[in-house]
Amino acid sequence: MAHCIYTVSHYTFFQGEPKWPPSKYHLTYRFEDGTPSEAMNPVAQAFLTWASNTRFTFSQLAQGNSNADINIGFHRREHGDGNPFDGAGGTVAHAFAPQDGRFHYDGDESWSAGAMPGAIDLQTVALHEIGHLLGLDHSEDEGAIMYALLPVGATKGLHADDIQGIKALYNA
Repeated sequence: MAHCIYTVSHYTFFQGEPKWPPSKYHLTYRFEDGTPSEAMNPVAQAFLTWASNTRFTFSQLAQGNSNADINIGFHRREHGDGNPFDGAGGTVAHAFAPQDGRFHYDGDESWSAGAMPGAIDLQTVALHEIGHLLGLDHSEDEGAIMYALLPVGATKGLHADDIQGIKALYNA
């Protein structure tokens, strides 16, 4: 008797399944003025992680260049995108579905590069928010980077559910 193993997918997409067009697998990003320098390498590492697991490639544009596909910045409270931050605790970052390209960290949070007690890892959050920028919504799998809640004081990486989700969205 044959045994079948079923894997259950927990990833979700945004309504209407927005995504980048097939002609747009190279995305550019830039850091907005006021972005802490210690955030730049963790974000760049998160882009590399997604690049190694998808057909996407990413490159950083110079600070003054405003023509990037993705714009990353640190903001506090009301900052003009209709999604004000709530101060320390609560929402720590947000990003929009393709092809909007906005990715905002809450500047009131305690951030770290790596796992530190009481702080939120910049790279872990970047992995999650880049998932949104590529078209993934939240996952029900607690192990997935796209799970709605991210750990404080710890790091987290891509999970099989995240990779299955992005491949399903882009038929890869």
